[in-house]
Amino acid sequence: MKKMTCKQLGGACDIIFEANSFNEMVRLSKEHGSKMFQKGDQAHIKAMKEIEELMQSPVAMQEWIEEKRRLFDTLI
Repeated sequence: MKKMTCKQLGGACDIIFEANSFNEMVRLSKEHGSKMFQKGDQAHIKAMKEIEELMQSPVAMQEWIEEKRRLFDTLI
């Protein structure tokens, strides 16, 4: 089981997610982001907007995802 924070995954807080795979970690992060968006959490909304901007460039988005995947892979 690996641990990553919301911030490590591009978010805005220090909540810790635990998952066995990178895809599971991403799912947990997205669920958390949705909850924070529904609550109107401005820090998370800002982080989401930054990711949305990245999504405008498929190459930049893929590089960002791979960076997060490499970080996940280095965790014990």
